[in-house]
Amino acid sequence: MEEKKRHILKHEQKALNINLNKQIYGTFAEIGAGQEVARNFFQAGAAVGTIAKTMSAYDKTYSDSIYGPEESGRYVCESRLYKMLDHEYGLMVERLTDVRPDSSFFVFADTVAAINYKRTIKGAGWLGVRFQLTPDGPPNDLILHVNLKDQSNHLQQEAVGILGVNMIYACYKSTDNLDEFVQSLSDGIWGRVEIDMVRLEGADFEQVDNRLLALKIIKHGLADVTMFSKHGKSIHASEFLWKKDLMVVRGHFKPPTKVSLDVFESGLKQFKSEEGVQEERATLMAEFTMNNLKVDGKLDEKDFLERAEALCALGYDVIISDCDNHQNLVNYLADLNIGKLGLVIGVRELYKIIDDKFNNNQDGRLLVAFGELFNRNITVYVYPAYLRKGKELVTAKTLIVPEGIHFLYKHLIDAGQIVEIDGYNKEQLDIMPWNILESIEEGKDDWEQCVPEVLVSTIKEKKLFNYSGKSKSLA
Repeated sequence: MEEKKRHILKHEQKALNINLNKQIYGTFAEIGAGQEVARNFFQAGAAVGTIAKTMSAYDKTYSDSIYGPEESGRYVCESRLYKMLDHEYGLMVERLTDVRPDSSFFVFADTVAAINYKRTIKGAGWLGVRFQLTPDGPPNDLILHVNLKDQSNHLQQEAVGILGVNMIYACYKSTDNLDEFVQSLSDGIWGRVEIDMVRLEGADFEQVDNRLLALKIIKHGLADVTMFSKHGKSIHASEFLWKKDLMVVRGHFKPPTKVSLDVFESGLKQFKSEEGVQEERATLMAEFTMNNLKVDGKLDEKDFLERAEALCALGYDVIISDCDNHQNLVNYLADLNIGKLGLVIGVRELYKIIDDKFNNNQDGRLLVAFGELFNRNITVYVYPAYLRKGKELVTAKTLIVPEGIHFLYKHLIDAGQIVEIDGYNKEQLDIMPWNILESIEEGKDDWEQCVPEVLVSTIKEKKLFNYSGKSKSLA
């Protein structure tokens, strides 16, 4: 069925719509990109019915005296945003509950570093809305992280102003439709901002699965990369991966098998032993791409949530990306303050990457194409496989590559930029996820020996991957 076309309001219309709602009343606290959000509501007219206070504590001493200091020394960070929301919302409730008993309170806050004159800061920030849907109702939070794409400070400030309006309007007008909710955040600023984290939580939104929100960010093109934790909470790399060493394992995970677990465990163990990797700060994340989430070209949200549930049950945090090319993921992570980066791929995928780059770059750009991926901060770890059942095991060192690239491939092996994973379990290499999925769907029990024990109970209890508990042939 064709998706219904969405009616898009301009931000001036959204701001006026909110201003004309006598029930909605709140505070704006903006740091780092002007007071553009509040300005939009003032300019729309009738703001006296909406705005309780606007403020901007630019000076760090003032800011610390109001919200408290940051242990990390950073001011554009998640904890700063929450301190702002806590403080300002607390004042709203304390001072206005008795005076305005029929009001639904909100606080909009942001802490943003817009692009600077020397272009050493690209532009990014945290934005949040704490809001009641009904008077005297429980508070809810909408939290975003955004990367600003405009190449001038003025335009980035303008984009933040529009985004803030979109957020407040979405909180009150679009929360009953998550696709519309996510899409509306970029109304009027499409391509000018990258919204790479959305978190919606509170008593009114207990039914919202933030993992699904993360998927919709990528689905609707708001960003190429986003993340959620093993607890199902939306997270951002600038906080979660701050000064950590990261290993990423890409896969379909339908379902994760004992081989998947072996890839995680043997890969991370080897990564932690590498020079320059801090063992206590090394972490591993599983990665879905939109391409490997699609079945017959279609994205099934139920299927995604089942795979996500399985990975979370195993205790792993997850990346969702629209980066079929590893280089796009590498570029995204390169802008963050993380340490060493390791990518784990199967030997089949390694061959595909090499073959694609070789066939598409025979015009003198071959060294450049490989240099983009295999830079000095990245190590590619290769997990072996039987490329054909019963045939010889293929590893990174025994992989046969095109003759024209053999010298470069050998250099990458010798330089330690392509590394074989040691300590893998050879006896499990014949476990194939598509066979396990078929067994689960057909109600057989042989699959139970091929997936991690904790996942067996999860699949059965939550009926993941079309598990029914009985053979379909006998149904």
